[in-house]
Amino acid sequence: MKDLRAKALRARREMRHDVREKSSAIICERVIRSHVFSSSHCIACYMPMHDEVDTLDIIERAWRANKRIFVPVLRKRREMLFREIHPESPLERDSFGLWEPTTGEFISPRELDLVITPTVAFDEKNNRIGLGSGYFDRCFSFLRHRKYWFRPKLVGVAFECQKVEEISPNPWDIRLYRVISDAR
Repeated sequence: MKDLRAKALRARREMRHDVREKSSAIICERVIRSHVFSSSHCIACYMPMHDEVDTLDIIERAWRANKRIFVPVLRKRREMLFREIHPESPLERDSFGLWEPTTGEFISPRELDLVITPTVAFDEKNNRIGLGSGYFDRCFSFLRHRKYWFRPKLVGVAFECQKVEEISPNPWDIRLYRVISDAR
């Protein structure tokens, strides 16, 4: 798992800035045009950092469509909450260097319709490798034994260069509903 994570992170870091920008725009447009986006009202989306897929277009389009947007807020107890964000929400960096709103309503993960999920590596079966801290897997552990995807739908966004042949998931890993990349 560590080798796959390192390989995917290296591939993402080595992308040229202009290619990353163009690929992010393609991914965002694919998310916005998806049925799962158009049918969702409460959407969680991460605030991009470093070389991740830039999701700001998704957030802005959701606001224009009168959807509610929530962003992850990480706590030191290895807990992830979701707080609503508005265009005028004050933001500050948390202890992990992530932007988060300082005000706004919190929502239960079970009430979200769609979660745009940061992805370090993915495979054809929608298995995901994250950064390794387990926040998403713990937060959405209630999805582990579901036979059908009602909500929330976890949609990973990643560059095609992050795709790996196969990920052997751990028992606690939560599979994604779908992965959207610049190639699919």
